[in-house]
Amino acid sequence: MFSAHAERIELCLFDAAGRREIARLPMPECTDEVWHGYLPEARPGQLYGYRVYGPYEPRHGHRFNPHKLLLDPYARQLSGEVRWSDVLFGYRVGAGRADLTFDRRDSAPAMPKSVVVDDSFHWGDDRAPCVPWDRTVIYEAHVRGLTMLRQDIAPRERGTFAALADPRVVDHLQTLGVTAIELLPIHAYLQDRFLVSKGLRNYWGYSSLGFFAPEPRYLIEPWMRNELKVAVRRLHAAGIEVILDVVYNHTCEGSEMGPTLSWRGFDNASYYRLMPGRSATTSTTPAPATR
Repeated sequence: MFSAHAERIELCLFDAAGRREIARLPMPECTDEVWHGYLPEARPGQLYGYRVYGPYEPRHGHRFNPHKLLLDPYARQLSGEVRWSDVLFGYRVGAGRADLTFDRRDSAPAMPKSVVVDDSFHWGDDRAPCVPWDRTVIYEAHVRGLTMLRQDIAPRERGTFAALADPRVVDHLQTLGVTAIELLPIHAYLQDRFLVSKGLRNYWGYSSLGFFAPEPRYLIEPWMRNELKVAVRRLHAAGIEVILDVVYNHTCEGSEMGPTLSWRGFDNASYYRLMPGRSATTSTTPAPATR
């Protein structure tokens, strides 16, 4: 894990249900600001998170709080959902000094967990079609919205990567003359607190929780991670490229008043662009969007 300002990082292991923390293992080495270690007993399915120790000095951009369990920014799979409460914030919500305060409650019970996965997959002779730009026709689509109303798709599969790989959907794209499908965010994203409080849901996915883990709602079952790979392989075989819409200019942690879920807890001053002079605290400012 990269952290330029951390003083200590602990790997936290959880039981199969994700409710009980069963071990805290210090990361033993730090090389060029990358903390690392090797856990030979780790197997696919192991649930884990991190706790990071360092200064809590918002005026200088540092917001370390080891009481807050952090998701691995490079996790390939997540288990569980964020359960909204004030415990997810590194400061005491509602306090007079706002984010200059420090919250010591453990956030683990309210946090999803990262999952160790087996990334093996038989790609065969798969390769991207590499259609020249002057012949490229891009079809922008939302994985869930694309197939939710299709009566010819099994109800259990509608709105999932499995439906995206369905031969009838692939045939439809070919009939349209599409050479590339651009998928709106398919990586794990947060159901924002203000939406949940109103009984609403984040539909578009522009509130990134993990850039390398597929959004669980798009899988028939959370453990069926190869659904996406199968869809990509089948689309490639049909001559259709796959483009992912990914926005890096903000995350689900929001401004300095947002929760501590991952990047902020690992090293706020490194992962986010600070805005000096704006106030006594720090904030994030957009970098150019990347698609």
